[in-house]
Amino acid sequence: MTRALDPGKVVGILDRAGFGPFTGVPCSYLGPVISCLQQEMPDSYLISANEGEAVAMAAGAWLAGRRPVVILQNSGLGNAVNPLTSLCHTLRVPVLLLVTWRGEPGVPDEPQHQLMGGITRSLLTGMEIRNELLPDREEELTARLAVADAHMRETGLPFAFVVPKGAIAPWPAAPCDTADSRPDSRLMARSEAIGHVMRAVGDQALVVATTGKTARELERDWDRSQNLYVVGSMGCASAVALGVALNAPTRQVVVLDGDGAALMRLETMATIGRTAPPNLLHVLLDNEAYESTGGQPTGSAAVDFTEIAAASGYCSATEVTGEQGLRAALAEQLRHRGPSLIRVRIRAHSDPRLGRPALPPPASATRFRTAVTA
Repeated sequence: MTRALDPGKVVGILDRAGFGPFTGVPCSYLGPVISCLQQEMPDSYLISANEGEAVAMAAGAWLAGRRPVVILQNSGLGNAVNPLTSLCHTLRVPVLLLVTWRGEPGVPDEPQHQLMGGITRSLLTGMEIRNELLPDREEELTARLAVADAHMRETGLPFAFVVPKGAIAPWPAAPCDTADSRPDSRLMARSEAIGHVMRAVGDQALVVATTGKTARELERDWDRSQNLYVVGSMGCASAVALGVALNAPTRQVVVLDGDGAALMRLETMATIGRTAPPNLLHVLLDNEAYESTGGQPTGSAAVDFTEIAAASGYCSATEVTGEQGLRAALAEQLRHRGPSLIRVRIRAHSDPRLGRPALPPPASATRFRTAVTA
């Protein structure tokens, strides 16, 4: 890419061509487009909990006469494979995909993006989804969008524009309805909440941290062999912790989850309730935002996680907002059999100097397994 497209111009080109509505899960590469949609065309963008859901909702929009667009990170193609291959391909439902290219070969990126980055375009091709790099000029984007439209009309199949790093220019920040903008002094930063959890659970508890800033802050402040940092695989930390708890029944297991991650794999709460491991504590740190990708809202503000946990079979579930409430909830939950859930309302804020995990992912996994089995 030699230049970055203005996100407002990208949205305008798509809108004038008749495309919409838009749905998906944020990636920092396309965060400016999502921010533009939320500010300029809020009724045209629907927050999705995971990429497979986004594809299915887009299919429904097409069946209702629309020409939908799905926005996703290429790592989310893993979630989208089933509806793309067995729904869109089978029913011949064409949806336009904007797929970011994390882990593009030759472009430095995090370990969790390396494999998918190397196979992104071949994976799309293997699913019979024609794909091209997003053009870097407005007039070319207009022309190639017309080609994509013709292809989708002719074949009934999806079409993907692959979006490399730096392809989209920034969008001016605007106040958003997240924890960081609410005038509530009771809300902690995520690192504060993590500190209270770690002090309460003790040195021998096994702690599984979800991807993103939760794992990064846990490693920075509380690194130890009993911690597992789940980089990538968003939403899977709770299932990993469940697997640990069921197979290490004498150990206290704690999962540090996030609102976006929990929504992406909400079904795990049902499995936790059904299997009922007494040694599992589920701590859900909720800032109502995809903070790592630009602070876009997750939709968690409208979700009652404690009621979901209770209906799923958790032995107890509570919600807290401040330090005193969290300390009391931890003391109470750790005295009783689990599984239990503590939803912690936190601010959408973290140290801008926060680094990436220093421990290589395979070393983290090996070290954790040794700590569990020793």
